[in-house]
Amino acid sequence: MALVRLLLATTSAGKLGEWQGLLADLPLELVRLDQVGIGFDVDETGTTFAQNAVLKAEAYGQASGLLTLAEDSGLCVAALGGGPGVHSARWEGTDYAHKNALLIKLLTGKHEQERACRYACVAVLRHPDGRTWHARGEVRGQIAHEPAGEGGFGYDPIFFIPRLGRTLAQVAIDEKDRISHRGRAAGRIRPILRELIEAGPV
Repeated sequence: MALVRLLLATTSAGKLGEWQGLLADLPLELVRLDQVGIGFDVDETGTTFAQNAVLKAEAYGQASGLLTLAEDSGLCVAALGGGPGVHSARWEGTDYAHKNALLIKLLTGKHEQERACRYACVAVLRHPDGRTWHARGEVRGQIAHEPAGEGGFGYDPIFFIPRLGRTLAQVAIDEKDRISHRGRAAGRIRPILRELIEAGPV
C-alpha cells in the first residue's frame, strides 16, 4: 500500500522535528516544504493561533496539492496580558537566549501564580479537496526564575511545570510529547489522519 504523503508545513526546525516524532508510527510519508520546492513564507497576519494556522495550511496546501499539516503556537504570559502570544516567534528578534532572559527580567519580583503562563498550539490539517480539521493543545506552567535544561527549543528552558519540578527543556522527549501543547494537539489530529489513511489514497 502506498504511503499517504503529508506535508509538514513549517519552516521551524524545532517544530518539524517534534511533528516527525509525534507522527512517526503512522503509515505516512512526511514531506518538508523544501522537498516539494516551496521556499516562500506565509504572512502571519492573523490575531489568533487558529487564524495563522489556517493561513499557512491554505497557502502551503494549495501550493503543494498535498494533504497538509500546519500549526501556529506560542507562549502566553498572564503578567504580560497574554503576550507575546501569536508574536512569540518574532517578539524581540530570533535569539531565544535573549528572549528568555528578557522574560525573566520582565517578571522580576513576581512569584508563583504571578508568573503563570501557557503554551498553546493550534494545528490545522488541510485535505487537497479543501476540507480542514482543527486541533488545539495547551500546557500550563510558570516562567522559571532562570533557564534550565538542554532539551527542546524556544522558550522551553524557562517554561517551568510545578507538578514536575522541571522545565520543558529538562523533560525527556517522550514525556514532553505526552504533556506538551504540540503533543496534545497531535493526539487530537492523529485519529483524523488514521481515518484518512484507511479511506485510501489522498
